[in-house]
Amino acid sequence: MSRRPDRFTPDRIDTLWRREAARAGQARFRRPAPQRSGFSGKTLGLVLALGMMIGWQAPDWWARLAPEIAMPTASTGTAPSSASASASASASADQLSADFGYCHSGGGTNCVVDGDTFWFRGEKYRIADIDTPETHGPRCPEEGALGARATSRLQQLMNAGPFSLEIDGRATDKYGRALRIVTRDGQSIGQQLVDEGLARTWDGRRHPWC
Repeated sequence: MSRRPDRFTPDRIDTLWRREAARAGQARFRRPAPQRSGFSGKTLGLVLALGMMIGWQAPDWWARLAPEIAMPTASTGTAPSSASASASASASADQLSADFGYCHSGGGTNCVVDGDTFWFRGEKYRIADIDTPETHGPRCPEEGALGARATSRLQQLMNAGPFSLEIDGRATDKYGRALRIVTRDGQSIGQQLVDEGLARTWDGRRHPWC
């Protein structure tokens, strides 16, 4: 028994499609050509060449990029500022310290006389950038009370950690006291007393506290 020919072979389907298109007046349409999958030989060669070039250059690119990542610059905002570097340098320079108590004006080793005067290692110092109320012969009770508070606070600050003594102008006053600005981490301890209302900034002359 002979087999019947397949009525729907590819050639037969193409013929029928064209016949129907012509019958409908759409002869301008053409059956779309099948899409070719994959890369052409030329395209594949270009892709391979690009991949090899990236493989050769990647180590050099990374070597150039790594230092920029590891070492931030000032433009990124992560580099330490000059102010913080200065504060760090000042902190490392604070090397003086002692256990300060209280003493009278007659002398002492490491002790506080009043809010702007102290003895340190057998020498008497006057804090050069401030003036505080008198405690030895105050002119009024209010001055004596405020002077006592300034004295107590100075003793606390002198015992709070290492400090530095800096000369600003004259080295001694008319009484023979060493004139120094006391600083810690680059900040004036005298100015801290001013900020707390226990002292005045020294302007060259005394002003009444009563």
